[in-house]
Amino acid sequence: MTPVRRPRLRRLPVHAAAGTTIAVCLFPVYWMVATAFKPNRDIQSGTPRLLPRAWTLDHFRTAVDADGFGLFWRNSILVTLAAVLLALVVALGASFAVARMRWRGRRAFILMVFIAQMAPWEALIIPVYIISRDTGMLDRLPTLTLIYFMMTLPFTIVVLRGFIAAIPPELEEAARVDGCTRSAAFRHIAFPLLAPGLMATSLFGYITAWNEFTYANFLIIKHQGSRTLPVWLSSFQNVFGTDWGATMAASTLFALPALAVFLLLQRHVTAGFAAGAVKG
Repeated sequence: MTPVRRPRLRRLPVHAAAGTTIAVCLFPVYWMVATAFKPNRDIQSGTPRLLPRAWTLDHFRTAVDADGFGLFWRNSILVTLAAVLLALVVALGASFAVARMRWRGRRAFILMVFIAQMAPWEALIIPVYIISRDTGMLDRLPTLTLIYFMMTLPFTIVVLRGFIAAIPPELEEAARVDGCTRSAAFRHIAFPLLAPGLMATSLFGYITAWNEFTYANFLIIKHQGSRTLPVWLSSFQNVFGTDWGATMAASTLFALPALAVFLLLQRHVTAGFAAGAVKG
């Protein structure tokens, strides 16, 4: 056996494990998409088939023609974008203050941010519900926006803090010597270097807010017009039971925006997570 082949044989178990992991993770996605294109007779057949014998778009038409399709899409987009943008703006200022300034209570603030990041949000459903009820914020989209903002804010602060700490402060000091104010130096020097971190945290916040179901289902109870897409997906039922074809078609449409955003930002996501977690 030649020495060239030995490293390949040694890597064979690693490649096999990686391939198996990818297959296990992607198979449910494939089954969702394949079921969305299958006719009802194939879906209800007692013998599952990996490939549809025939293809149909009827389930997608059913999903698009369902009541509230456009409204729930608009609700999800508004809530998601508002939560992500708000988290980025607040986290940018907070991470700059933590990474660049020295002030009393700074360590305690960082500790509270890490505690908030580790806290399980499922355990806070009842307190959040009581607060929303007592303040008259039930059944309102701004309530979901604030909750998703609080979910993504700690992670965003931690990652952006690592990026800002990794930027040499001498660059901003040189700009200030040339006449820039502190805010102008940060805006023109440091901010462009934060693009990978901003994209990584934006992707995390987008996926978190876009996929969240528990709070959307728990806090939007009466007002049907304020529901989001994850809650809408649970309503695909008819008098004979769940319409699996339409449900899978709606799930496919629901997954497309998140997939598109990930494909657009994938080049920066790995670098953003690594730099934010290691540096600072």
